[in-house]
Amino acid sequence: MSQVAEEHRKVAEVFTARLLGVAPDAWDNPAPCEGWVARDVVRHLVEWLPGFLAAGSDVKLPAGPPVDEDPVAAWTVQRDAVQALLDDPATAERTLANPHIGEIPLDRAIDQFYTADVFMHTWDLARATGQDETLDPERCAQLLAGMEPMEAAMRGSGQFGPRVEVPADADVQTRLLAFIGRRP
Repeated sequence: MSQVAEEHRKVAEVFTARLLGVAPDAWDNPAPCEGWVARDVVRHLVEWLPGFLAAGSDVKLPAGPPVDEDPVAAWTVQRDAVQALLDDPATAERTLANPHIGEIPLDRAIDQFYTADVFMHTWDLARATGQDETLDPERCAQLLAGMEPMEAAMRGSGQFGPRVEVPADADVQTRLLAFIGRRP
């Protein structure tokens, strides 16, 4: 099993736990992403990846039920499809082509863009629904170190809010969240 597949499994497991912990009346709670509610965090994750993969590779992920009908099932269908893709040894030999990032190995693209997104949005879902907001500090440090050199491009993409100022001695999770525009 590849490291990318194992990393997705771990990150998806934590997100799934938060998803299963959402109270039925909490799906419309405001999320830390401006204009979003808890359900929109799930919607974002299940809606952007299929198009990203289809546009740059021959991967067609199966569609689950609409998020508005069943956010847990919508996530589970995608999580399982992505895991199966990453568990397939042939995936490491496939590529994804994108005009913004060029051509990169498919498994690396999923890890760099999707698994990282799931990881960061775990905090958003937890915050919106009053659950444990703790993220893995090693993964936080790894993501922060990888994103800081690309800050201008990231901000220019419109996908991240302005950096939030935090004390210099803030823990790595707080620094990561502040970097992506969250108010931890």
